[in-house]
Amino acid sequence: MKVEVYDESGNKYMISFEGRVTRDKVQKIFDIVELLGGVPLAEPVGDYSQSFSKMDKVLFIVKKNFSALWFSAKDVQEAYEREVNEPISLSAVSTYLSRLAERGLLTKTKNGGKVYFKMVSQELRGVIKSP
Repeated sequence: MKVEVYDESGNKYMISFEGRVTRDKVQKIFDIVELLGGVPLAEPVGDYSQSFSKMDKVLFIVKKNFSALWFSAKDVQEAYEREVNEPISLSAVSTYLSRLAERGLLTKTKNGGKVYFKMVSQELRGVIKSP
């Protein structure tokens, strides 16, 4: 298992784990990840006006529906189409989520052949910025 996290300065942190992966071990790894990086969260908005880009809409959907949960691109695609009431391809959602992870808003992990994302907490950002 490999986890990559970016802070707001663009620093990249990688944590790798080899061996038997258990839920407890994964939770400990992500506790460490929370100490390494994050960015503040804006309040989610329910108005998906045309002035917002698709990437902004994806971010709002993630903040509203998955702020503390692990989620997949498929989860976001379904929520996006339900709430924004417009189609979006799975590949577009995957691209937007990867970009958000590169910017430090999300952390991502691969488990088997699937990629999962999670929002990085505001508290984590405070730890990174502390001298």
